Amino acid sequence: MAPKGGLGAWKRIFWWLILLAVSFSGLLLCGLPALRHLETFIPMGTCHLAREPLLRDNFTGLLHLWARPEVLTCTSWGAPILWDGTFDPDVAQQEAIQQNLTIGLTVFAVGRYLEKYLARFLETAEQHFMVGQRVVYYVFTERPAAVPRLPLGPRRRLRVERVPRERRWQDVSMERMRTLHVALGGRLGREAHFVFCMDVDQFFSGAFGPETLADSVAQLHAWRYRWPRRLLPYESDPRSAAALAPGEGDFYYHAALFGGRVAALRRLTAHCARGQQRDRARGLEARWHDESHLNKYFWLHKPAKVLSPEFCWCPDIGRRAEIRRPRLLWAPKEYTLVRD
Repeated sequence: MAPKGGLGAWKRIFWWLILLAVSFSGLLLCGLPALRHLETFIPMGTCHLAREPLLRDNFTGLLHLWARPEVLTCTSWGAPILWDGTFDPDVAQQEAIQQNLTIGLTVFAVGRYLEKYLARFLETAEQHFMVGQRVVYYVFTERPAAVPRLPLGPRRRLRVERVPRERRWQDVSMERMRTLHVALGGRLGREAHFVFCMDVDQFFSGAFGPETLADSVAQLHAWRYRWPRRLLPYESDPRSAAALAPGEGDFYYHAALFGGRVAALRRLTAHCARGQQRDRARGLEARWHDESHLNKYFWLHKPAKVLSPEFCWCPDIGRRAEIRRPRLLWAPKEYTLVRD
């Protein structure tokens, strides 16, 4: 049997090697994609609430956090991280029906993103997003007449809102928070009880139901959910309103999917829009645009529910044993085509 001190030193060396491998992620992504599987050896941690017998959620009832011991199923502040098998979708469906909810889904489709992605996004949303619930889609575009008019199910409506065409794709991303804030204070906020905000260059592949509802909802980034905190790409420029200091941050959240109650989303979008405006006045632009500001907000105001990468997965990553049932998939990114 190895001495305790020697075993501890070996473990430290092992994890430093793992961290070194992950730190060269850019090289791995571009040239040696097979080595990305080294990430699977980085432990995700253990939920400190996993043995709680009566941990409940407002929509899914009793949560089975212990059903997925191989992944992290809760946060340090007690919010659930939803993985397939930890919740009962039927309970959530009935609870949402009893509350007679209207759920909004917003998406921006500007420039060539409209022709390339919008139809598939809406078609698959009709198949998988909040099936059986009252849903209102909000499409923000500079060309309302070009939005496809797809047949919708009962109690489902499509609204199209005109937005100005921005000169750069980065500006579309940066203006999204301000536009959403205005919409949430208007008709969207009056129509919906909960709203999800999603990117258009993805499509639904599985049931995305009321189990995802909460006061505020964040999405773990599919490419970075196993990375150590010190390697997460938070904004580091201290002059930026989105900056996080060393040691700050919990997870890295993806701006392709976030949601919550209208009032909570109004606070989130106001915070991000103010931060972006402040940066712009100083001649700054956060590293990952609105996503950087979103991560700052969720550091300051912890989300009530976190969605695992199963809810927004990138097929380019390859097979991962913990990804049992993807709900939303990234579409192939053709940036040279859509960002001209």
